[in-house]
Amino acid sequence: MDQEGQDPTFSATGAVSGDRVTVTVTGEVDMSTAAALFQAATPDRITGATIDLRAVTFFDSAAIHTLIRLAERFPGTLEVIPSERVRRVLDISGLGGQPWLR
Repeated sequence: MDQEGQDPTFSATGAVSGDRVTVTVTGEVDMSTAAALFQAATPDRITGATIDLRAVTFFDSAAIHTLIRLAERFPGTLEVIPSERVRRVLDISGLGGQPWLR
């Protein structure tokens, strides 16, 4: 991660279908990018979200906090598809058994 700011390979692109958003995330999700992930996942009038993290290369505590906030915002309608790295971080943090984790 570049100490000067956001990872240049990071992106969080949301696609809305009805009342659900699917966000595809690439690069590093950390303190400098977690807010952008949250913003992409919470457009107006959305009641559910799928977060595709399969192309994420780094995932820290700020990213974990963002997932917890999304789970609170979308109870029962959040789905998270992790990369192997993300799954490992979530398992280590004790969140590997969450119902929103695929």
